[in-house]
Amino acid sequence: MTRTPIQVKLAETKKEKPNAETLVFGRTFTDHMFVADFEEGKGWHSHRIVPYEPISLDPASIVFHYGQTVFEGMKAYKNEEGVIRLFRPEENMKRLNLSLDRLCMPKIDEHSALHGLTELLRIERDWIPTLEGTSLYIRPFVIATEAFLGVAPARKYQFIIILSPVGSYYKEGIHPVKILVENEFVRAVKGGTGGAKTAGNYAAGLKAQEVADQQGYSQVLWLDGVERKYVEEVGSMNIFFKINGEIITPAINGSILEGITRKSILDLLRHWEIPVSERKISMEEIRDAYEKGILEEVFGTGTAAVISPVGELNWDGYKMIVNNGKTGDLSMKLYNTLTNIQTGQEEDPFNWVQKIVQEYAKLA
Repeated sequence: MTRTPIQVKLAETKKEKPNAETLVFGRTFTDHMFVADFEEGKGWHSHRIVPYEPISLDPASIVFHYGQTVFEGMKAYKNEEGVIRLFRPEENMKRLNLSLDRLCMPKIDEHSALHGLTELLRIERDWIPTLEGTSLYIRPFVIATEAFLGVAPARKYQFIIILSPVGSYYKEGIHPVKILVENEFVRAVKGGTGGAKTAGNYAAGLKAQEVADQQGYSQVLWLDGVERKYVEEVGSMNIFFKINGEIITPAINGSILEGITRKSILDLLRHWEIPVSERKISMEEIRDAYEKGILEEVFGTGTAAVISPVGELNWDGYKMIVNNGKTGDLSMKLYNTLTNIQTGQEEDPFNWVQKIVQEYAKLA
């Protein structure tokens, strides 16, 4: 397959690399970014890697007024030999296209996008931290750039990839977090945009998250927007419950984001022959399991945190302390296995990892 040409303009001055031991999530960005433009009738064009810089847009750009924007989240890892590893990047590009379709935005060429990402990573390979628990976070996103104050799909867009060296998403790390079950606000409903990774979904959750923060909770657990009784997902994670030896996670229903980490965890559990169900699960069922002593573990999954054990669920003032507030054995096993596969410390039986070999770098 013919690769789309990429123009490269390297930064004249380089930023100072942060201390890997003090990295926080999403505050530091690398020297370069990938950009491509779309124009109706011309398609995607002008693929380039340029110095990281502010984006200049017309104040009437549709992204500001009508919310046409989608994004993805991925990670890159690097070993001592300089081999860069990506975890299931093709799945992220497929999901990006699903989100683009839902927002009436032009799909990207997945092969060209991965090629652009690969070349960007080769240039920025020295930004990838190697300390345990760290990685290079990858944020691809597409925005509507046409200047037009009318409710209609834009005719011009930009596809951009930026990179950020990161530590743990939660300050707790792999230690259990406290989750507040949301009873007042609604984030998404079936038929809406809950299944797409679009900025509006996250903006809709900010008020509930603010309330949770004030009460000392790390995240919000959303219930369905119609009956307000069935579990959907946490603000930045899919959610799993271990009840009497069985793992249960809400089924994908049109209002839940289909997480890449979620999909990988399901594959791992089935590979280990652990009983798994993807189905509706209500808060009443979870409370009953807790009261019977068979709610054994709860954990969230997502690119940023990988696995995040839940030590407490607060449902309308009823507090459920899960596994005595400690990380469960299965949560820890899943975290260790998945991160070891991602970083190359354990065999990858699923062929999930894509490797980028440093010696092939020609651009930096």
